[in-house]
Amino acid sequence: MSRKRVLITGGAGFLGSHLCERFLAEEYEVFCMDNLITGDLQNVDHLMGDQHFHFLNQDVTEYIHVPGKLDAVLHFASPASPIDYLLLPIQTLKVGSLGTHKALGLAHAKGARFLLASTSECYGDPLVHPQTEDYWGNVNPVGPRGVYDEAKRFAEAMTMGYHRFHGVQSRIIRIFNTYGPRMRMNDGRALPAFMSQALRGEPITVFGDGSQTRSFCYVDDLVEGIWRLLNSDETLPTNIGNPSEMTILQFAEKVVELTGTKSTISFKELPEDDPKVRQPDITKAKRILGWEPKVGLDEGLERTFAYFRNKIEEEQKASAGA
Repeated sequence: MSRKRVLITGGAGFLGSHLCERFLAEEYEVFCMDNLITGDLQNVDHLMGDQHFHFLNQDVTEYIHVPGKLDAVLHFASPASPIDYLLLPIQTLKVGSLGTHKALGLAHAKGARFLLASTSECYGDPLVHPQTEDYWGNVNPVGPRGVYDEAKRFAEAMTMGYHRFHGVQSRIIRIFNTYGPRMRMNDGRALPAFMSQALRGEPITVFGDGSQTRSFCYVDDLVEGIWRLLNSDETLPTNIGNPSEMTILQFAEKVVELTGTKSTISFKELPEDDPKVRQPDITKAKRILGWEPKVGLDEGLERTFAYFRNKIEEEQKASAGA
């Protein structure tokens, strides 16, 4: 019996690489597509020897070609951190528009199920809290974060267009803050910044007064939610994230406690349009997917800390040997 086949765009990224592992474990043949703008081959090096894993170095905004049948297309290609999309604004807009168009076109041509990785950033700086899927958001389209927010909102609209006009079996996941091994240390998000600063003994940077809130979901829980949504019949956007909310300052203090660092906390000016609150309402995911996060913050941070500690040690060894 032949294996099912899946294409994962952005497959060498943080989330994409974990999805490649999951689909291989589910006995799929996996095509991992990435142009390595923000992805890293190290994330999938351990999969290269698997005969059912194929890496394709392609830019999804230019073309997508996968020979043979496909059962599913998961579109995860996109810069996804503030540093990335502020440095790569045009690429971010292109992958959300042209990249989504090409990924949907491939899914349509192959008769494959399509899943779009959207984001809680669609809600902008929300006026509704916690955020439910029927909230349309409060987004500044011309602010610095607009290139990411509007790219994802456009991608959602195009996905629904292909679903309604072409009958593509589409799924849309709105991903809230997720953390875990393989995050890049310099991607500008809170957890990798805090952990790398703590491990180096540097001041931990908190923007504003740290009262803005976030909700942190461990990557294994997110991947389980993605798997269940892909295999469900739900076509409208679905929040996947951890509803346990905390302030950024509380999170920084948690990292200090975990790492045992002597680092102090340094406060800097809050970036423009930085959301004041972020918390998913996961009532829908519980009802239609039977999903909710299982990994507690302490356990997830311990696993992630071990990864970052190893990365810092490798970095220090490389520096000493230079």
